[in-house]
Amino acid sequence: MHDKEINNKINDLREKINNHNYRYYILDDPQVSDAEYDRLMRELQNLENRFPELITSDSPTQRVGAKPLAAFESIEHTVPMLSLDNGFDQSEIREFETRLNKLLLPLDVVEYVCEPKFDGLAVELVYENGIFSVGSTRGDGQVGENITQNLKTIKTIPLRLFDKEVSIPEKLEVRGEVVFSNKDFKKLNQQREQAGEPLFANPRNAAAGSLRQLDPKITASRPLDIFFHSTGQIIGYEFDSHWQFLETITKWGLKVSPLRRKCTSLKEVFSFYDELVEQRESLPYEIDGMVIKVNNLDQQSRIGIKTRSPRWAIAYKFPARQETTQIIDILTQVGRTGTLTPVAVMKPVNIGGVEVSRATLHNQDEIDKKDVRIGDWVVVQRAGDVIPEVVKVIESRRTGNEKKFQIPNTCPVCGAHAIRIEGEAAVRCQNLSCPAQVKQQIKHFASRTAMDIEGLGDKLVEQLVDSGLVKSSADLYYLTTEQWSGLERMADKSAKNIIDALEKSKHINLGRFVFALGIRFVGEHAARLLANYFKNMNNLKKASYDELLSIHEIGPQSAQSLVQFFDEPKNIKTIDRLIQAGIQFEKVKTEADQVLSGKTFVFTGALELFTRHEAEELVTSRGGRASSSVSKKTNFVIVGKDAGSKAVKAKELGVTILSETEFKEMIEKKPNR
Repeated sequence: MHDKEINNKINDLREKINNHNYRYYILDDPQVSDAEYDRLMRELQNLENRFPELITSDSPTQRVGAKPLAAFESIEHTVPMLSLDNGFDQSEIREFETRLNKLLLPLDVVEYVCEPKFDGLAVELVYENGIFSVGSTRGDGQVGENITQNLKTIKTIPLRLFDKEVSIPEKLEVRGEVVFSNKDFKKLNQQREQAGEPLFANPRNAAAGSLRQLDPKITASRPLDIFFHSTGQIIGYEFDSHWQFLETITKWGLKVSPLRRKCTSLKEVFSFYDELVEQRESLPYEIDGMVIKVNNLDQQSRIGIKTRSPRWAIAYKFPARQETTQIIDILTQVGRTGTLTPVAVMKPVNIGGVEVSRATLHNQDEIDKKDVRIGDWVVVQRAGDVIPEVVKVIESRRTGNEKKFQIPNTCPVCGAHAIRIEGEAAVRCQNLSCPAQVKQQIKHFASRTAMDIEGLGDKLVEQLVDSGLVKSSADLYYLTTEQWSGLERMADKSAKNIIDALEKSKHINLGRFVFALGIRFVGEHAARLLANYFKNMNNLKKASYDELLSIHEIGPQSAQSLVQFFDEPKNIKTIDRLIQAGIQFEKVKTEADQVLSGKTFVFTGALELFTRHEAEELVTSRGGRASSSVSKKTNFVIVGKDAGSKAVKAKELGVTILSETEFKEMIEKKPNR
């Protein structure tokens, strides 16, 4: 294609992708399948890779890619980002209207716009000639932090405004609330718990923490959303009303809450408020009230502002979901990943129609930070389906009889060592066979990438543990045919199949066995490194922290976790029982066997001779590296049927392309002795 044709093609792709984003994220009315959308995005990425001089800052491909920052810069807001006064009952809202009437002309009719008050992080975005140029936090209202690169990662934020229906202004400063959905918040905290990371207290805390990351890639990994609700400076466009502003920016591609209403009287305002209160628990996002604004912008101007808040708007807050109660005791619960979590046992209290008698204290750091003690009177908060939590201690009610609490250094379930790894907030039980975590351990142990015990699914594992037949992964190999066939929905044939699968799993390489043990911070790659270095289990058991740390790609967290794992006698007992059951390790490859050492492979298309996992394992077991993306550092790209953009990129970069047959010949080639 000629330069002009290429430029037109790129612009056409960007317009199509932007339009699909608008229909998907703003209108909730997608017009293409995910596969078709991905095809368009790949086509654009390929063209921009070939012609990097044509990449623009507002291209859909440029949401992530900036380097991590050392610190955030400060940005001064053109128009201060004011806070809102609060009203907590109808009488305070009536007083608000009375104040308005005193500031307006006698014949003025006041119309209101009511919107949900989202519980998120306030931000401002600046668009210049329709292009998103800079974004910042509210900060102190006068000065915020430049978080432009992080805001670009939020898919509901357009990098370029639409100008089809309404012409866009020369400059638009628009304010909104970045939020985390309740569903995604719960999922994120589950992931953080499994990774041993501190939990976020609530969705607002998660949104703020995600946006204030110095590395945009971390922000991009979080499913943030945004709702726009107000404006700063506008040059080149004038509005008559706030409602018109909301309707117009939607046409420009900016997301506005669908839960908004024009009201001509306080009666209608109160009615809408009652509707929102009723919907509150079922909404996907946290809202803590309703914002009431005078609709007419000329009236807003005449009403004016105070030092820190506008006189023409007020937040009508929802009934509190906090109550005061006393902590009777603090217990320690053990989660499925071995995390010891302190839980406050309290005098029962009704919060939002639900009786609450327990609340999470998260971890020891949170207990120490809030100085929570047994016997304290505390403020407890409940938000949606989030676990109730202790917000703060009422120190004025202390009598001196309160007792400090420390998470124990032994597991309350099994008595094994409970250890906190440096840099982590969580204290964890080190016993592989702890009843509190044994189900999850066995599921991992039997998984395809670990011991690969075919037929041992989740429901069967649940039965085995609940019945008391299995208390550790080693017990699997000692069950009789009668015990297997006696389980629910297990006939003799099914029992035989499981036993055959267990026998087959006994012949395994050391790397997969180490991975199957489920040691924290030891994934498949690290397990292979350890197997190649130590050659046998006895050497690995005796390894010191310094020796582990000397291995390339084994970091401090992994080294410390390994030492602590093998220091636990119950773990050694489980490993010994597995070996006594007949586990035999295949010979560890020598350096001479590492025929692919230092080589990076990428697989693309539908493979026919291997599964994707089998092919990647063939590479890594021979010292090579399997990657998911093609770069200049890639040595070989293996193409299967219907290979896509990775094959194209390999050709452009001059990377060697092999068929499956050629790859098979390569890995079967005998090493030079």
